[in-house]
Amino acid sequence: MAKFKKLVALLTVLFNAKCSLAEISVNLTNSNSGIFQLPQSCAEARGVPSGVQLIHPQPGFGEPFGVYCDQDYEGGGWTVIQNRYDGSVYFYRGWKQYEDGFGSMEGEFWLGLKKIHELTYSKKYELLVLLDDWEGNRAVAKYSRFLVAGPEEKYTLKSVGSYTGTAGNSLSGQVGMKFSTLDAKNDVYKTGNCAVQFEGAWWYSACHGA
Repeated sequence: MAKFKKLVALLTVLFNAKCSLAEISVNLTNSNSGIFQLPQSCAEARGVPSGVQLIHPQPGFGEPFGVYCDQDYEGGGWTVIQNRYDGSVYFYRGWKQYEDGFGSMEGEFWLGLKKIHELTYSKKYELLVLLDDWEGNRAVAKYSRFLVAGPEEKYTLKSVGSYTGTAGNSLSGQVGMKFSTLDAKNDVYKTGNCAVQFEGAWWYSACHGA
């Protein structure tokens, strides 16, 4: 989103699990039967206010973890994976921190590549990027199928699906790229590290587009 770089005051990345009514019904049935089952996504936690929610994306595998659920935008069900709006959290960080996540879910934060991978491999997700400038103008980029590989593939961006929106399609060209940070160059730029050049970690190719 290079053309918004000097205007962005708020950057919120959300993605929404496309849960079927049958899946949600099963969880409600278990709950009514006295069997406590954590929601697998924010989409299954509709009905509660926006805030931090404990979810378990793949019951029987892995551990539950907390995420921030936005239950207000477009009917709710969105999981926030990145929130930036006031500069209170430093985002120019290394691989380990981007892998594990950092910041506070009640403020600015990055959820973490490990959790993003687990989420996107547990169900079909779409990605929504909201860009707000200082005057309150908003640009939107929505991608129909967001999928991030695991650590063995350095969290390669496997798919973003089709694009709609007003912010410009700057992510489709990064499909197939590994994640890059200031201390882990995984782009194809020959004369430098895109994450260092732009002072931010992302799925870069040759420092253009993303």
